[in-house]
Amino acid sequence: MGVRPTDRTATAEPAGGRAGPAEALPVGGPAIWSREFRYYFTARSAGLLSWAMLPVAVSAGLLGGGYGLNAAGYAMAFLVGPFAGLVLFGGVLADRFTARRMMIAADLANLAAHILLALLFIHGIDRLWQLYALLVVAGTANAMFQPGASSTVPLVSRDVQGANGVLRTSEAVTGLGGPALAGALVGFGATGWVMVISAVAYGTSAVCLFVLRLGPVPAPPAGETLWRNLAVGWREFRSRSWLWGVIVIWMVFAVLSWGPQLSVAAGVIVPEHGATAFGLLNCALGAGTVAGGLLAIRYKPQRPLAAGAVAMLAYPLYPLGIVLGWPVWLLAAAQIGVGAGIGVWGVMWATSVQTQVPGDVLNRVHAYEVAGSVGMYPIGSALAGPAVDAFGTDRVLLVGAAVALLTATALLLTRPVRTLGRVDPAGAGLSYRFEPVTSERSRNHA
Repeated sequence: MGVRPTDRTATAEPAGGRAGPAEALPVGGPAIWSREFRYYFTARSAGLLSWAMLPVAVSAGLLGGGYGLNAAGYAMAFLVGPFAGLVLFGGVLADRFTARRMMIAADLANLAAHILLALLFIHGIDRLWQLYALLVVAGTANAMFQPGASSTVPLVSRDVQGANGVLRTSEAVTGLGGPALAGALVGFGATGWVMVISAVAYGTSAVCLFVLRLGPVPAPPAGETLWRNLAVGWREFRSRSWLWGVIVIWMVFAVLSWGPQLSVAAGVIVPEHGATAFGLLNCALGAGTVAGGLLAIRYKPQRPLAAGAVAMLAYPLYPLGIVLGWPVWLLAAAQIGVGAGIGVWGVMWATSVQTQVPGDVLNRVHAYEVAGSVGMYPIGSALAGPAVDAFGTDRVLLVGAAVALLTATALLLTRPVRTLGRVDPAGAGLSYRFEPVTSERSRNHA
């Protein structure tokens, strides 16, 4: 059985001499900034910074080294492809061996890969296959890390939504600072040092995760095969209409709106206003996401997905503004609104998944969620160029704006999504009761 909210006081039998979650997260302690959350926040922020720097450093490093756009495109495919293809198995392995172990192993794999990438860029790339192979390792490591990143949040903070708001803010900040730092270093010919910084960050993450005290964690039944674990995760995923309903809607949004928007917008903004203006607009998006994450720390609606869907109504403003020829300052204001909506939605969605899905299947369910939503983005991105050639830039942007509006509307009209209530284990009378589970230590000796 997994972790489910009850109206009883938290009771957890420590196994293997390790403190249970009730002891790790005392009721009188900080709702967000507990000892465990501070370590987890440091680990997650370090990993996000490295992940944000890698695409910019590799692409710019290859182009600066005399390689063409094809080499840079293949590099991104070797990085993102393994993540999209293997994240489902990451969810299963996180449930079988505990999320913390998988995340530490992923960090160590990334540490080794980035040390080798640093040597490769410092000494010069003679064979592209070596770079591609290391990017496959990095993409695979992130696929192994991602499922546990979600399921760990309820174990390190009593205020799950507040913690997600803090993490969303960190993601936005590192998403802004990482590419800027990588671009500056690559401009000075120091691509290898970007990889050194990333390696240090992954090492820091591994150390922080190692010292976490999570107590007993849910475990799948012993003896089940990998495919059986995948099947159980799929059954749990499709049994929740609000969950798969959001993913189906989001898949359409990713292909027709989210995926094409970046490259199509760049094709308009850069020629008309310059690369600096395009960079500032993306910074405005990040600033808005920070604002949305900060807002979501305090704003706790009773129907979180409905509130998040309302926030997503701001998304069409940016593509519509490009079509209407808005000045850069007005487009920046639109991007701030879009980012705030994305930030609020992201926190509401992550919190709903983490508090509504039992802990013993959360890693696998989260993996299906990531595969369904993020996996469609590359398709939309790849179709952007052919769509512009066939229909024109304005029409593609207008379709994206219309689909974004319909996405928010569909979320609000879908009853299981609109009516999904809030689950707050830190609220009055609610706590986590741990039904038979195993600790990480006892599972070592099983």
